[in-house]
Amino acid sequence: MTDHVDLLIIGAGPAGMAAALAAAPKGLRIAILDDNPLPGGQIWRDGPQAQLPARASDMRGRLQQQANIQLHSGTKVVALAGPKQLLLEDAERGWVLGYEQLILCTGARERLLPFPGWTLPGVTGAGGLQALIKGGLSVAGERIVIAGSGPLLLASADTAKKNGAEVVRIAEQASFAAVSRFAAGLWRWPNKAIQAATLASAAYRTSAHVLEALGSGRLEAVRVQVGNRVEDVPCDRLACGFSLVPNVELGTALGCRVEDHAVAVDEWQATSLADHFAAGECTGFGGSELALVEGKIAGLAATGQQDQARQLFAERGRWQGFADRLNHAFALDPALKQLARPDTLVCRCEDVPYSALAVHESWNAAKLNTRCGMGACQGRVCATAAQTLFGWESPLLRPPFSPARVATLACLGDSDSVV
Repeated sequence: MTDHVDLLIIGAGPAGMAAALAAAPKGLRIAILDDNPLPGGQIWRDGPQAQLPARASDMRGRLQQQANIQLHSGTKVVALAGPKQLLLEDAERGWVLGYEQLILCTGARERLLPFPGWTLPGVTGAGGLQALIKGGLSVAGERIVIAGSGPLLLASADTAKKNGAEVVRIAEQASFAAVSRFAAGLWRWPNKAIQAATLASAAYRTSAHVLEALGSGRLEAVRVQVGNRVEDVPCDRLACGFSLVPNVELGTALGCRVEDHAVAVDEWQATSLADHFAAGECTGFGGSELALVEGKIAGLAATGQQDQARQLFAERGRWQGFADRLNHAFALDPALKQLARPDTLVCRCEDVPYSALAVHESWNAAKLNTRCGMGACQGRVCATAAQTLFGWESPLLRPPFSPARVATLACLGDSDSVV
């Protein structure tokens, strides 16, 4: 038996919650799916050491008050089950859910680039460090280096410091001139200017990037290029992330057009596929404020409230302006593509080194000749790295989209229904 809803929202981050709350007054049956235990997405991730902003708590409370919104936490999409039908799985069951309208709010993930030593214990992503700390990881007394690009570095450093760590270096790969121009324009977004001032750190260095993680069995130091000099910085932990990459895999599987590595949408947040909308960072990295207003527009447009949606266009344009400046200022230096050595692992799941991939011309060719992308992450880490390093197109997501129980797959009845 197939369940059915009027509006299905995939992702319960800022965009997904905003979309659901905007659509709720129409009285339609709405379902929100998310693979986390509680709504909030990555930016408002919960945990024993998380400090949720008031806005996140307020939106959670409002969602709970809406009788026509059903939240499916800890739930993942396993496969397409037919036109406007998805095969889902949570901890207890698998089932098929049909829908009339769908809003993709699948967010983004960190871009991780390989460099010598990046597989050492103690090395994580910058956002990954935040998630670990919020989930209960103790970093009290640890010396931490945070490196990569973008405002996430400062946010990660702030989380670490508030939990007792000593942040000894923040290495931002963008130049001083680029960061200064970006900072000088923040007067247009006063809350961002205040946030930047609050997160400022004496450990911050521009034109700086990781060369190598050093250690025997575990991270002991980080070799950092700072301008024209090289520093070896002793530390206990390295958090390194090079901005974010939109999660477009599900949108691509559904048939939505992707442009510039993001789900393409029109002014109503509608994708190229009828009755399918998208909002938030799957349409391009821009921060929680942009995600919130895009989610509202998508929720209103999907439920026929175009007049109300149009009133939010100016606000969206304002935050899109911030996103454009952000992405321009923190564009990646081509030198970062040269960090990996021939023996540096690119696919960590299957131990595939850079040298084994560099001889191929595409992801498909590399995958046919190596085990790249066949591990637990299903290429989400290494394919993104290969896209940056070699300019390869990312692979299409094939069902099942994630490991699933046999009983869940049996819900399809006939395997020919998987598309």
